Amino acid sequence: MLFVVYGWVSFKAIFTTSYKYPPLTIQNEITLNLFRKYLSNPSIPETMSYKVSSICMKVISVISFLLFLQPVSAQYNWTQLDAELRDKQQILGNNVVALIWKGDSLIYKKEMGGFNSNTQAPIASCSKWLTAALVMQFVDAGKLSLDDKVAKYIPEFEKDSKKSISIRQCLCHMTGITDDDKFLKRLLQRRKLASLEEEVNEFAVRDSRARPGTDFWYGNVGLNIAGRVLEVISKEKFENLVQTKLFTPLGMSRTSFSGTGGGPVNPSGGAKSTADDYMKFLMMLLNKGKYKGVQVLSEDAVNQMMQVQDKPEQIKYAPKAAQGFTYALGSWVIEEKKGVATSIASPGLFGTWPMIDFCRGYAYLVFVKNLLGEERADVHKKMKKIVDKQIVTSCQ
Repeated sequence: MLFVVYGWVSFKAIFTTSYKYPPLTIQNEITLNLFRKYLSNPSIPETMSYKVSSICMKVISVISFLLFLQPVSAQYNWTQLDAELRDKQQILGNNVVALIWKGDSLIYKKEMGGFNSNTQAPIASCSKWLTAALVMQFVDAGKLSLDDKVAKYIPEFEKDSKKSISIRQCLCHMTGITDDDKFLKRLLQRRKLASLEEEVNEFAVRDSRARPGTDFWYGNVGLNIAGRVLEVISKEKFENLVQTKLFTPLGMSRTSFSGTGGGPVNPSGGAKSTADDYMKFLMMLLNKGKYKGVQVLSEDAVNQMMQVQDKPEQIKYAPKAAQGFTYALGSWVIEEKKGVATSIASPGLFGTWPMIDFCRGYAYLVFVKNLLGEERADVHKKMKKIVDKQIVTSCQ
């Protein structure tokens, strides 16, 4: 096999100017000379012709194998993206990991500052996407419907307009329950609570800002209610559920909802993860719920997670990084066509940006830990345009 491989290397050296392999051996020269003589002299004895033909067939097989192993990234020119990341490194938080996957292949990777792709950090609202996926697993199993009322599982919601709040409305921030847009205030309030159950029961006695399903207010209320519903159905703690049903099948061994932020588990913003781990989740969604041959979510569940759930005029509060976007289930709609998201993202307060472009078939992740600046969204929009130039869309 070694002889055949070097024969291919020798053959490649004749036809390419970018060859950087070791010098040819005497044995390889003999192979090439035989091949040259065969091409220039058809009257070579039949036995010699057979030997050369046999070598050629082996060389062709090796060529095919080596071409298969060629780095996928060689198809792309990431010079502009590299420059943009260097230029925006400080804005992004200095410690940066950028990954892009297309299909089942890593096509771009950049590690900057003190982070690498296995560095663990809190991901804040990127957690919402994980929680929405866990809810959809319960839907897949027939244990829950998106249009079920929360009051069916938590009797404390069986009063006033809250009795009509659905699981779907929880996943798209349209419960109508009063919430506070002050992050630090909410954080301090949560630290006083003993459990997710206590927090959600407190939501049940809050005033309602609007009728359920009529306006959008981004926060922690809806996703945390949904997380509590899963606890009631399964009789297990949320952090154990998500570990068993989502993280373990995806091999997300360094992702957890335990021990972050103080207070009870926070399905809306309490996860910590790594770039490598979170990319596995994105790859699963990109591949319509399948990861390494295992159907973690049904294709129908992924399609439902791509449905636009609100209208721009219904959005009463959104963080500055997401203004102008609509919302699906657990993620922001970056681009859409006829009510279906073609590009979605779930950025977190600490600056991590996970995003999927279904039309171009890639998952994008910039993993950092830094408080979200107002210009951060524009940085990612610009980088998406750079990536889009390299990858042709399949959407009309």
